[in-house]
Amino acid sequence: MGETSKDFTQAPAPLETPRLVVRPLRLADIHDCHRLFIDIGWSDPNLTDEANLARRESWLQWTVDSYRELARLHQPLLGERAVISRESGKFVGLTGYVPCFAPFGRMDAFGARKTDRRVLALGLFWAISPGLQRHGYASEAAGAMIRNAFETMRCERIVATTEHDNAASIGVMRRVGMTVHRHEGEERGFEVVGVLRAEDFCA
Repeated sequence: MGETSKDFTQAPAPLETPRLVVRPLRLADIHDCHRLFIDIGWSDPNLTDEANLARRESWLQWTVDSYRELARLHQPLLGERAVISRESGKFVGLTGYVPCFAPFGRMDAFGARKTDRRVLALGLFWAISPGLQRHGYASEAAGAMIRNAFETMRCERIVATTEHDNAASIGVMRRVGMTVHRHEGEERGFEVVGVLRAEDFCA
């Protein structure tokens, strides 16, 4: 299953893999998402748990609303999605399409033009609950999103970015077939870029 290749008027359809279902987020996912963001260190330590929960509720409502609003505008359905175990039905983590705004033209693979400005690209995001990491779930979920991006959405390329010290994410990039580019002295978050083109995915 996947998103329609003719337009983007429907909410994201669930994507299935041997072990996972990647589906749109629901408001009922709030506590699983809140726990995940705490466990991976993405909550604000200066806020109370209640304030962090309120912030996560705002994000989740925005994400769910964005599915509808992007569909109405006939735009690609960006945003995070829940990764669910097919066997247990339990929440495993998140994956999604995100806008990636970076100076890709500075990369050797894109011409190494050191003064190039930022451009938008389709980015791929994933985050798996720490207790479920090292089981290949991130690669499996990301692979489903990549197949959907190329086979159904008909994208030209997809990227992922991380820091030099994030060995786990770099490993996922390689396992899903991305070419990994490293940049010394680049801005935080653009230190390592994984790139996968449609022509390489289909080869």
